[in-house]
Amino acid sequence: MVEDLEGDWHQLRVLDTRAQQAGTVILDDALRALLRRAGPSVAMPSTEVEAGLRTPEAALALLHQMRQRVTEGSQRMSDALHRMYRLRDQGDLDGARQQMRELLAVEVVPYYRELAQGQLADLD
Repeated sequence: MVEDLEGDWHQLRVLDTRAQQAGTVILDDALRALLRRAGPSVAMPSTEVEAGLRTPEAALALLHQMRQRVTEGSQRMSDALHRMYRLRDQGDLDGARQQMRELLAVEVVPYYRELAQGQLADLD
């Protein structure tokens, strides 16, 4: 599963970079399939994904939004883990737990939520 996510998310990054440079996307079957497949992994409702598949402009916006969710979620996760480990190593388990709770309060990407919940469970 993680390999599938990494592959799809890598494709999202590559395609979004190209699309932002070109200012458009080619809304073909491969892009439609990728966006439909990636939607649940970034907590996008299928109605939002389908709306984004109606025009190249909407697909460009959807692609960018998906990439942003992955990028921002990754950064939030990394920052929270860094703070959590530092607090844990200082013996502040409550503070370490709070880092994961704060992340869970804002994170929507299921993969990052699952990681945060696992870290929180490990601290108990």
